Amino acid sequence: MLEYHVAYYRNPEDDGWYVVQVLDFPGVASQGRTLNSARRMIKDALREMASWYMEDSKALPPPKRGIKDKKALLTETIRVVARVEPGVQS
Repeated sequence: MLEYHVAYYRNPEDDGWYVVQVLDFPGVASQGRTLNSARRMIKDALREMASWYMEDSKALPPPKRGIKDKKALLTETIRVVARVEPGVQS
């Protein structure tokens, strides 16, 4: 299990949406109309990106302990659990 750091921001266009990115996994970002929606969306984006990395035999980026962005409205960690399906060969 890996714990990545997520930062939530208000959309700069001030339309009420939340923009969210994983600080220690480049390229993983999403958005949501509410904070709960943004949380669900970023978890799905991280899960999909991690799955893509594993399917492509790429190593997942290591989480960076204590990484934060002072500009973020909120930061928290989310977990990724890698599962290997029986019968799947690499």
